[in-house]
Amino acid sequence: MGPHVRWLTDVIPVEMLGQQYHIAKSIEVIEKPPAEMCLACRATLLLCGKPRCPILVKAESLARHGASLDSEVIRGSSPPAVFVGRFGYPKVYIGPMVPPYYGNTEILDKPEAWMGKSVEEIVDYRFSLVRGNTRVNVFDAQAGGRLVQQIQELAMASRPVDSELHLTKKPRKTITLSEDSQPFGPSAPIRSLKSGNISADRRIEKAYYDRDLKAADATFSLYNDDVPVTRIQRAFSAGLFGLASNRKLVPTRWSITAVDSTISLSLIDQVKQHQTIDEYRIYYFTYLENRYVGLMSPEPWKFEWIEAWFPETTWNLYGSQPAIVGDYEEYWGRTRYASVGGCYYSTRIAVAEKLAQERRQAAVIFLREIHPGYLLPLGVWNVRESIRAALKTTPRTFDNLNSALSHAFGLLSIEKKNWIQASVLLQRALYQRKITEFA
Repeated sequence: MGPHVRWLTDVIPVEMLGQQYHIAKSIEVIEKPPAEMCLACRATLLLCGKPRCPILVKAESLARHGASLDSEVIRGSSPPAVFVGRFGYPKVYIGPMVPPYYGNTEILDKPEAWMGKSVEEIVDYRFSLVRGNTRVNVFDAQAGGRLVQQIQELAMASRPVDSELHLTKKPRKTITLSEDSQPFGPSAPIRSLKSGNISADRRIEKAYYDRDLKAADATFSLYNDDVPVTRIQRAFSAGLFGLASNRKLVPTRWSITAVDSTISLSLIDQVKQHQTIDEYRIYYFTYLENRYVGLMSPEPWKFEWIEAWFPETTWNLYGSQPAIVGDYEEYWGRTRYASVGGCYYSTRIAVAEKLAQERRQAAVIFLREIHPGYLLPLGVWNVRESIRAALKTTPRTFDNLNSALSHAFGLLSIEKKNWIQASVLLQRALYQRKITEFA
């Protein structure tokens, strides 16, 4: 079998597509990994173990938007949104994202407003945005021509921008059978972009014109000025910050983690100046078949993030037992990128801002269980906003570690011994004697 399943109808039965059959025929399905399971299942047997076919969720969204996206000219209000790819770095694809309608479209690219939404709603937001793309050098952020400047202006906007996106061909509607990619809408090479009056966020604009302000300083300054994290990430990606000679475009995926990491490091420096909390706390939150349990201990700053992917989930499709991975840092932080990726930093920023608000410090361990009902990856925003939501709840408090852990593990499906085996900080807390015992 070749690298593509050319028609969605090879995978999804015609009767499930109804009137959208003609649109579905234009959708390409990327076969990675091999699609034998999907071809055998055809969205009816649920061989992947999920309660609903994730491919069908994407297909239905594309089909709903298909007619309005079947054009070389897309007219609508950009949320605003821009995208910078990472493949081929330092020569990458960049472009604006525009839906085929006008109005208040801010929610289409504002993850802070997505908490509580269903997977179907979030996929709809993403698939309604058409991505224009053109290839540039990342250093074109400094003086890259009219199109790069237009994209940077869009990234600076404070509200939706009426736009007209001219493409060289009709947008390519693609569904990836591999579930390790976030949902993204159709895309096509860009011919030109026309935008209406852009109302710039004055806080971001000020940072942009300060060519002597380092990117890290601009990032934390904007955060302290109440600019939403995802808006900072968008501007960071578009190369709006930093010393004049150092500015460059940053792939969207990288910019998200860079901003989460930068802000959390600055917050942690503040947290370390405060007294520790005086009890053990357990936080609990569930969303989209994810369970989150957080432990705060009355100790100086430490942090650990551990996630467990159950069989038949994205990162453990064919396993028979949950796959548990994690990483940690001691008081003085870490020097290498966390092995578990961006979720480590999206959790750390949420934890650090909570402690900074309380003017306290603590040792913090967050555990996450991802169950098969989690249809498809939605991005690290999901973890960041879930941890923020968890930390807004009233925690259960305890006067000793064992009681706290007994309650925590009662909220999770995986056995206590497996969590402890995976956790460096838990092993040290339970089994390593402290110097204070010998005083």
